[in-house]
Amino acid sequence: MILKGFKENSIKKYLNKLLANREVIVNNSEVVSLGIIINVDEFDDFEVFRELADYIKIRPNRMKVIAFSSGKKESLLSWDDCYNPKDFGWKGTIKNAELQTFLNKEFDVLISYYEKEILELKLITAESKAKFKIGILQTDERLNDLIIKTNLKQFDLFKEEVFKYLTILKKIK
Repeated sequence: MILKGFKENSIKKYLNKLLANREVIVNNSEVVSLGIIINVDEFDDFEVFRELADYIKIRPNRMKVIAFSSGKKESLLSWDDCYNPKDFGWKGTIKNAELQTFLNKEFDVLISYYEKEILELKLITAESKAKFKIGILQTDERLNDLIIKTNLKQFDLFKEEVFKYLTILKKIK
């Protein structure tokens, strides 16, 4: 238990360092790729994200969804890419090659669709190389470029707000 606390503190330090050194890139490039991070312990409807991608005119092959669960992977066999706390090491190191590939991909938009304050989810969001990050209201506002204050169950409202703000920012036409 003591080691777990030390590991958590080392990840927190790394996360704070990432967020402090974060550079926001402002451009008017059109959105053609979409990355989505969800917490399956809170929300597990994958189809709504396909609808969202279709709504903002993202082709299915340009969208990638990863799921995080605090529990064991075996219970989530329906997900292609599901990660848990064991995929993270000391000082924020990523132990899973597939997760590292997701983080290195420069998505035009990254949607962080989770409410719970889970350190590993925050780390995934912060470490992503996405150009524009959208999320639900968190205590740490440094994580996302656009914060939409909705409940997880209000996905249709979230979808409308994403479309509205991406249109205003001239990221979709």
